[in-house]
Amino acid sequence: MDFFKEIEKQAREKNSLLCVGLDPRVDISTDEGIEESIFEFNKKIIDATEHVTVCYKPNIAFYESYGIDGHNALVRTIEYLKGKVPVLLDAKRNDIGATAEAYAKAAFDILDADAITLSPYMGKSSADPFFDYEGKGYFFLCRTSNEGAGEIQELEVNSRPLFIEMANQITKWNKDIGLVVAGNDIPALKAVRSELSEVWMLSPGIGAQGGTMYEAIEAGLRADGLGILPVVARAISGAKDPKAAAEQFCAELNQAREKVLSNKVNTSEDRLKQDLLKGLIDTECFRLGEFVLKSGIKSPFYVDLRKTSADPKLMKIVGKAYARLMEGLEGVSVAGIPVAAISLATVASLETGLPMIYPRMNAKSHGTGNMIEGKFAAGDRVILLDDLITTGKSKIEAVEILRGAGLIVEDLVVLLERGAQGRKDMEAAGIRLHSFAKVEELFDRCLELSIVDKEEYSRLVEFAAN
Repeated sequence: MDFFKEIEKQAREKNSLLCVGLDPRVDISTDEGIEESIFEFNKKIIDATEHVTVCYKPNIAFYESYGIDGHNALVRTIEYLKGKVPVLLDAKRNDIGATAEAYAKAAFDILDADAITLSPYMGKSSADPFFDYEGKGYFFLCRTSNEGAGEIQELEVNSRPLFIEMANQITKWNKDIGLVVAGNDIPALKAVRSELSEVWMLSPGIGAQGGTMYEAIEAGLRADGLGILPVVARAISGAKDPKAAAEQFCAELNQAREKVLSNKVNTSEDRLKQDLLKGLIDTECFRLGEFVLKSGIKSPFYVDLRKTSADPKLMKIVGKAYARLMEGLEGVSVAGIPVAAISLATVASLETGLPMIYPRMNAKSHGTGNMIEGKFAAGDRVILLDDLITTGKSKIEAVEILRGAGLIVEDLVVLLERGAQGRKDMEAAGIRLHSFAKVEELFDRCLELSIVDKEEYSRLVEFAAN
């Protein structure tokens, strides 16, 4: 069995993402014996919930605490599920050398589990013996749901929380890796999903430990409607009617999932925007600190999109963003405003197939004395392009040069819009403004990526608004 392929198959066939925890608590004085009591407890839950469950998660501690009887009950439970529903052994184990090999053998050879939870603290070498088993799944602890988890997991490393740095490292270890991310920590779910768009997340803590269904699904769901496994144990196993409880949870889960997907009608556009904003942050086109603007005002952030050219992957994203903006606009060429927008207009030209021209903001004092470079003719309709807009001053100067040569300019496309003045200026000049994102969305992205905390985020929003 390929664990993650099977999970996706079960999820689509059953229209569910439910992971049910099998954590038995039985009366040790029972006449039928501990082993039989545990197995029957599990069998009752499985028979009642199998039709809406994509994965069962027995926590090994609840079996080991009953000694050999508990172990035997776990073996029988996994055997009962074989060929029906995958089993994720919640063991949180690994170690070095022969010890790790023994743990892997116990989980996969003796118990025959399909996946396991592991701790990443000791590094990849301690997990390698588990990776020797083909087709298994490995969920590493990332941001857990217990109180006090943040004392370690949110320590700052490279100006970011440790759990985010760990997530990026862990997922490079093997192709079959998932992460344990608390369902009651919405910022953590958002941060991990923003960094890793395809990873599966095992998410305990929804409901019983404070997380709400919709918030968790909105934060953790992949674009394809999969990618998160909400874990429910006591709310189902302790219910008077486990079947009804599981069906109710599944229904609420699907309702949240449908709402999230419907709110993302254009998922590709949303993904493109998220990739662009993250790229601007990673390349320091967007920086936090204290900067003196041309006006003399001190700003807590600074935007310089000229640095996009340092990252070819980001430039490809930029080209796609401009192409998206120009869909439906009339124009025979794209006119980049010097200097910052020349490289941006170039990638936009390559992406759209429109030829590029550009106005000289200062007249050429030699040669041809051109005010506009490139091939054009009076009466051509051109799309003006710049990196960002705060006010319309430099844009209007470019418009006047282009219109002075008989060109028709009615549309301006920019990657970022900062404030409201620029739009007002362009409307007054008879220009329609099309922006791919507002600067406030960069603040949102920083918050999602845990680059800023809520207090700093509020200061950024307030400054931009003023």
